[in-house]
This record gives sequence, C-alpha cells and structure tokens, in this order.
Amino acid sequence: MQQNKVGEPKLFKLFGHFSLALVLSATSISAQTFEDFKRSQAETFQQYKDERDNAFNKYLKQQWKAYNVLQGKPRYEEPKPTVIPPARQTKIKSVGPKISIKVKTITKEIPKTIQKEHIVKRIKYVEVKKPKVVYKEKDININFYGSKLGFDIPNNIDNANFYPNNQKGIANFFSVAASSDYENLISDIKKVTKNLNLNDWGTYLLVLDVSNKIFSSSDNSKLLSWFIFNKLGYAVKVGLANKHVILMHYSKKTIYSTPNYNFGKKKFYVMSHYAKGDVGRLLSYKQDYPGSTKPLNLSLNTLPLFKNNIKTKKLSFKEYGKTYTIPYTYNQNLIDFMGTYPQADYETFFNAPVDEKSYKSIAKELKKHLDGKQAGDAMNFVLHFVQKSFKYSKDDAQFNREKVMFAQETLYFDKSDCEDRAVLFAYLIKELFGIGVVGVHYKGHMATALYVPMKGDYIRTKTRKLVVADPTYINSNIGQSMPKFKAKKPKNVIYVK
Repeated sequence: MQQNKVGEPKLFKLFGHFSLALVLSATSISAQTFEDFKRSQAETFQQYKDERDNAFNKYLKQQWKAYNVLQGKPRYEEPKPTVIPPARQTKIKSVGPKISIKVKTITKEIPKTIQKEHIVKRIKYVEVKKPKVVYKEKDININFYGSKLGFDIPNNIDNANFYPNNQKGIANFFSVAASSDYENLISDIKKVTKNLNLNDWGTYLLVLDVSNKIFSSSDNSKLLSWFIFNKLGYAVKVGLANKHVILMHYSKKTIYSTPNYNFGKKKFYVMSHYAKGDVGRLLSYKQDYPGSTKPLNLSLNTLPLFKNNIKTKKLSFKEYGKTYTIPYTYNQNLIDFMGTYPQADYETFFNAPVDEKSYKSIAKELKKHLDGKQAGDAMNFVLHFVQKSFKYSKDDAQFNREKVMFAQETLYFDKSDCEDRAVLFAYLIKELFGIGVVGVHYKGHMATALYVPMKGDYIRTKTRKLVVADPTYINSNIGQSMPKFKAKKPKNVIYVK
C-alpha cells in the first residue's frame, strides 16, 4: 500500500473475501482508511430499519440511464430598458371619498419561545449534591439566520462515503446511511422547520447547512441531503456527472435560470446551479424513493420566524417641491434569507407578505399623509412614493443576474427595477386600501392595474376592467401607461390574493 500526496492510501491489490464484493479504482478514499471502509460496508448487510430502503437500495444498483440537461428558461424574453424617461408631472383629478387608513395586524408576532436557542444543549444528568444541571453539547451547531441550532450526528452515519466515485459509490453511501441511527436527526429537522415556520425553501437551506456541517466533502454532503430529503417526503434524485454527485429537486412550477432534467413527466432542477450555467449530461435513475413525492414549493405565504436583527433606514422622495421621509424598520435575518431565493413564478413574489414591523413602520408614516385625502389622491401618493424613493437599475447591473425582489427587499435596497416596484406597489395598495390589484406583464416590462372606478388607460381580464398604474414610470398618475406599452396587449396578468 502506497501513500498519495496528502497521506491517503492508494489500493493496488485486493485479497480475501472482500475482493469478491469490490473492485476498487486507483482513486483515493477521501478522508477514510481502507479498514474504516471495510467496516462500514460490513455494517450495511444488516436489516434496514425502514423496509423501503431494502428495495430502493437494490434499485440503485440497477443500470442507470443517461439524461440530457435542459437549459434553464430565462425569466425575461426581452431585455428591460436601461433608462426610463419620466413623464411630465400633472395633478390627478380628485375622485372618491375621503379616507382614513387603518394599520392592521397582518402577520403573527414571533412567539417568545422561538426567540430561545433551539435544542443546542441537552440535559445529561443532574448532580444529587448540587442543584446544578450539567448539559451535553450537541455534535454540530449552526447559526441559521440568527437562530442557533444544534444537532447530533447519527451513530455510524459518518462512515458513509461516496466510494468508488460511480453509481456503486452512491449505493454504498445510501446503504450505510440507511443503517445508521438517523431517526433523531430527521425528527429534529422536522421540529426546527415547524418551530421556525420554514417553507420548502427554508427547509432546503436548513438541510444543506446540516449536511455541510456533518460532511466536508461536497459529494458526501449532497448525498446526505438527498437521503434526508427523501426521508422528509420530498421527491429528490441524485445523478452523476464527471464523477461528482448532482442533487436534483422536483418542482411542479418553473424555476427560472436553473438547469433541469426530465424524468417522465416530472422536471427536476439542479438548485445548486441556479444562475450559474450548465451541468451537462448525467447518469441517474427514474424511480422516486417510495412514498417521497412532494415537490419543492417556493411559495412564501407566511414568513419564517427568525430571530430579530432589527435595523432601520429612511426612504425619501419629493412631491410638488415638498420632501417626504418614510422610515423603514426591517429584520436583517429575513432580508438575508430572501436574498438566497431563486427565480420562482411571479405569483410567489406578488403574494408574499411583509414583516409586521416593516409594514407598520411604513404604513404608520404613510397614514399621516393619506388621511383626509380623497381615495384617488391617496392611492396616487403611494404610487409616487414607490416611483421616486428608489433609483432605477436593471438586475444584471445590481446583482449580475436576474432577480425579482420581494416587497420586503425592494424597501431595503436603494435600487430596483419594474418588477420589484410592481410587487411593492401591489402589496401596499392591497394592504392600505383593500382594493383588487394585479401585476401586468408585458414583454420586457411589468406594471400593475387596479380595480378602481377611475379614468385612464386600462386592461381587461376575463371578468374585469382594471386601470393601469405604473410604479416605474416616474411622475405618471394612475391611469397613465408608459408610451411604449400603451397600445400593447399584456402577455399575462398576475393575480394578487
């Protein structure tokens, strides 16, 4: 047995009964000795705790097929304008009754129990002579958007290893993982997702963080994530490309700018390569893990209950020579979480809420300027607030990729484009005034339209006539379209619930 440059063993001869079971390549066994590997393989011959694992492990050893990558569909077919000339400012004709804004509660406050650290320590024993509790630290600890979380590494799972670097190595990893004491880890992950109110994307990030903490090897970490996701009921596959593991998630809805593969009628996305280019051809299998059929759903109907990391900023704009300043309070942990989001469908962004503290900080200040105005003037004031409080910038200039922002993010960033402003304006109009609003998607542009009895440019849906309001066309009023899109029919409308 010789040693390679980093002291790992290279195997040139096989002997004894083990030669009947394995054909080892000259590839080094990363971070694992030959004796460790033999011991872990011997342990896999025991009966699995989950009867599904026996059949699935046998299936993994069958011949895999080659699948060709499909390029991620871009969010926009046509480029957005670099500069948008402002409209000539004119006063709107006052319509509607005088209003008084009610700042209502829109989301749940974070329960005090959630503010505490979650399972970072566990009671081991209590001294009889001393009234002092002795704690056992968890095996791994992560800081998950401000929440300190601790998990124990399942017994024997650290023996799992992607070796050899082929299909058999994946089956070997699965066999060891399925024989480990993984139940408590799965249970703890379920508890955290419930306590932090995580949606599927939050669960995705949590599982990746846990897996990366347990395994330093990228391939092993992906295989552990795959194992955990399957146990959580998600339809997730792995494949092989250039002797490395590729993790793929099933989604019913399109995830833009993300390479994907078709398995029958299901589309599986390589989330790790969002906005990063191609993966290429890979080898994989068609059958899902038994009973694990949940798609990755990126909807954000309620917000995660992250710990507060409260910060503030001021938004300001000018209206007829007067400067208005609107304070904005936000949770940095929530902003950081939203910044990881891939490009989902527009409904996801238009229907996501804003944090309670953020909404109240904006709404209470706007109320000072809206109360007593006629409804048309009040809504127009909010339109101008969104138009003028941010600089216009295309996503590729600001983020080096296409990025639709949640309303929460648009308030946070100093720059935004048409989609972001449409999302924010639709949210404010819905919450402040309680009226119907839709996103209006043109080729290369996004505006909104309101269900209000006002004159001006309009669009028709199957059941309604709605008046256009463009949050990107600076100085424009409700009922005034950008000239380029005035005569164009929208591609579609996005309904806001």
